[in-house]
Amino acid sequence: MDERNLFAVAEQTAAVAYAPYSKLRIGCTVEASDGRVFQGCNVENASFGLTICAERAAVFHALSMGAKKLKRVAVYSSGDQVITPCGACRQVLAEFCDDMEILMACSTGEVRRTRLSTLLPEAFSKKSVPGQS
Repeated sequence: MDERNLFAVAEQTAAVAYAPYSKLRIGCTVEASDGRVFQGCNVENASFGLTICAERAAVFHALSMGAKKLKRVAVYSSGDQVITPCGACRQVLAEFCDDMEILMACSTGEVRRTRLSTLLPEAFSKKSVPGQS
């Protein structure tokens, strides 16, 4: 899927986000290595620690559909600034790829591109766990 379509799906998904507290709707599209795409949105909770970010929702959606290897993610924010995945989302993404392209956009049309290895250098990985490779 091309970049414009990845962002279009992410923006459509952001529209259904449940964000009564922050008012910031986030949508995410994850592309698996087999070309399938999966989306997720942020779902907030009055007990803030139970909130789930769009990136993790999209990754978990991909995993629940059998995708095991991810290659690219597009994150759309309804706000007027590009946002990057939070630390927890970066770590979850790192579990399912060696490195990946991270595409980020917001309502102003601004687009930024980076790599997961830039956002999360020296990520904790399976190689960090004794007995795993």
